[in-house]
Amino acid sequence: MQQLRSVEPTLPGLARSATGLAGPMRWGQLTLAERDLENFDADEWIGLFERTRVDGVCLSAAGYVAYYPTDVPLHHRSAWLGDHDHLGDLIAGARVRGISVLLRSDPHAVHQDAFDAHPEWISVDADGNPRPHQSMPGAWLTCVLGSYGQGFMTEVHREIARRYDVLGIFCNRWAGSGICYCERCRADFRAFSGYEIPVEPDQADPAQRALHVWREDRLLALIDRWSAAVAEERPGTVFIPNGGGGALSELDTTRLAGHVPGLFADRQARHGLMALWASGKSAKEYRAVMREKPVGGIFGVGLEERYRWKDSVQSPSEFRLWVAGLIAHGSRPWYTKFGGHLRDPRWIDTVAEIYEGAERAERYLRNERPLAEVGLVFSQQNARYYGGADPQGRVEDHVLGMYQALVEARIPFEMVHDGLLDEEHLRGMRTLVLANAAALSDGQCEQIRSFVRRGGAVVATHETSRYDERGVRRDDFGLADLFGATGAGEVIGPVCNSYLELGDGPAATGFDGAHWIINGVYRVPVIDTTAPGERVDSGVRLVPAYPNLPMEELYPREPTGDQQVLLREYGDGRVAYLPWDIDRTFWEILNPDHGRLIANVLDWATPGPRVLDVQGPGLLDVSVWQQAGSVTVHLVNLTNPMALKGLVRELYPVGPLRITLRLPKAVTARAVSLARRRESLPFRQQGGQVTIELDRLVDHEIIAIDL
Repeated sequence: MQQLRSVEPTLPGLARSATGLAGPMRWGQLTLAERDLENFDADEWIGLFERTRVDGVCLSAAGYVAYYPTDVPLHHRSAWLGDHDHLGDLIAGARVRGISVLLRSDPHAVHQDAFDAHPEWISVDADGNPRPHQSMPGAWLTCVLGSYGQGFMTEVHREIARRYDVLGIFCNRWAGSGICYCERCRADFRAFSGYEIPVEPDQADPAQRALHVWREDRLLALIDRWSAAVAEERPGTVFIPNGGGGALSELDTTRLAGHVPGLFADRQARHGLMALWASGKSAKEYRAVMREKPVGGIFGVGLEERYRWKDSVQSPSEFRLWVAGLIAHGSRPWYTKFGGHLRDPRWIDTVAEIYEGAERAERYLRNERPLAEVGLVFSQQNARYYGGADPQGRVEDHVLGMYQALVEARIPFEMVHDGLLDEEHLRGMRTLVLANAAALSDGQCEQIRSFVRRGGAVVATHETSRYDERGVRRDDFGLADLFGATGAGEVIGPVCNSYLELGDGPAATGFDGAHWIINGVYRVPVIDTTAPGERVDSGVRLVPAYPNLPMEELYPREPTGDQQVLLREYGDGRVAYLPWDIDRTFWEILNPDHGRLIANVLDWATPGPRVLDVQGPGLLDVSVWQQAGSVTVHLVNLTNPMALKGLVRELYPVGPLRITLRLPKAVTARAVSLARRRESLPFRQQGGQVTIELDRLVDHEIIAIDL
């Protein structure tokens, strides 16, 4: 049995060598259907790319369909290709206009002739049956971990790199369609681990854990193989897989970042109940691991619902706010248009206007570092090993609730991966927010202690650190010494009709004379172990639950109990621990009292003036960036009845707004402007603070402060 371990990138130099990817700032993508090549007009699309002001494009090239005259056997050549190389025409037209090009491949499926010739290329289910494509009759899902990925797709990628002088290859749906049980995968996994591939997902099963390590190692090695192949054919050509993301992502994104020169976040649009700020959240999660490497944000022209209306078009106002979140949080916008036809052109003018503004503001979008001082931690291990069968409810909903509260409080913040809690990655952070970060290793707990010892602050909720990195319950919190509290039993809940009593204390301010507010739904019973005089009275105490029916019985039976916001000064640092699910409940209920309470706790944890303070009406998503010679403030106006479910119908301007920015030390503002319109703004500077008045905010303003 092979030792289970995570391997380092095998090609670290290659993954970091391609500087060309850092150039393009505004991307477009044309994803062709096979029949689009019938009567295809390459000039029309080059003209559209020019109109929308892109400086980078991604073009369909290979995989399930070859859009060029391929020589690789069984690489399905479009039946409408004829003798003409339309892909070559698009590439030539883009290059003449200075537009960088990526070529898209998609290896997730093959046609019947490939199945007949190479059944070993096909993914197999747990019952041993080849997997037919779920949507297209006659197509079959592939196993990328065997000879199809290692051999056939390697040759395809070599061929397009050899034929076309482009920036690189962007590979979509490359990681397979779930766990494959083919003979090759079974044998390889058995040799690696000594186990059979498990059928039922159970994160406590050592075979399941081994499967995750094995599959991740194999997929990262496949990225390296394809990267090496294209670079060997044409030095400097890069390979970029579609992947990455937040806590629910399959691959460890801290590892993935070491194998790629950049990534593109493929959260194309909203679906179901989803906040308008979700595009910005995705950008932050990618940047948390990619650091100086470029990150793009893919947004779709069409709707992104489960019914897959790929020929649809979103509303212009939805585009504006979704893309504003991408840009405001450091992502490079990338629109993707399905199909080489324009049945509904209503998106073009809106995207062109957005991109024109981004082009005018480009020097203020080449960010060097964010100036946010608060970091919201997200955790893939928490989702996998603590979240179990319900990672959304047990993990992600806590993060979403905290995210919403931070947006409402207009606090600039970054996302922080829990695999990167070392001093270097936390430089510039004053406060870490651990929203039910239940699964933390001993080493991670020590990193958090070190952060507090250096003068940082921690705000933690619910079961944070109660489990180790593999989801095994500890006897007590791993951070019990920081919290000054010990767990005293199982989680209580769901609880109805429980409240919080407000007294005098930093967490209990701003409630307009209310004595009670609602409690959460789940809480950990704790015993306060802090020595006398060390605890700061938060002013928030438990009102135990009491009957909610019959109405005549609705009155409290027990006296007010323990503090439910535990505040503690710890050396030069500060620690706030809330043993209940304030974040998850806030996301479910959106009661403003919980948002106010979270903001109060964060203000206590991070004393002094914020780096950015915005006064005035509305729901605003804010960020602050430093560039070479400037600082930029982004204001995104999310004030909208459709803020939590699209599509946005119209925009609701807000204002006036007063923006106060704390500048980096020893710098002076020379000029202030609205970067997208290149309009000057009056400003006042006193000491290290700049104050700016903005009469009206419609969708997105980029306020540039030249230093």
